[in-house]
Amino acid sequence: MLKDLVEVIAKSLVDSPDEVTVTESESEGATVISLRVAKSDMGKIIGKQGRIAQSIRTLVKAAATRSDKKVIVDILSDD
Repeated sequence: MLKDLVEVIAKSLVDSPDEVTVTESESEGATVISLRVAKSDMGKIIGKQGRIAQSIRTLVKAAATRSDKKVIVDILSDD
């Protein structure tokens, strides 16, 4: 569910939605969601002063409060 949320948000923000990949894994009692986008789209995902990245993390954490899980969102560039 959270993975799908990140994917929908990311695909709506970037110029190359087909290059967006989202993976979900468990690490030390937390769910880690890794978002990978094209290098040219990193600025669109991060935003000025990291505001868009922070907003994505805030939305995911808000959605995760229902399941009482800790969620980490990693944003990676596709080199």
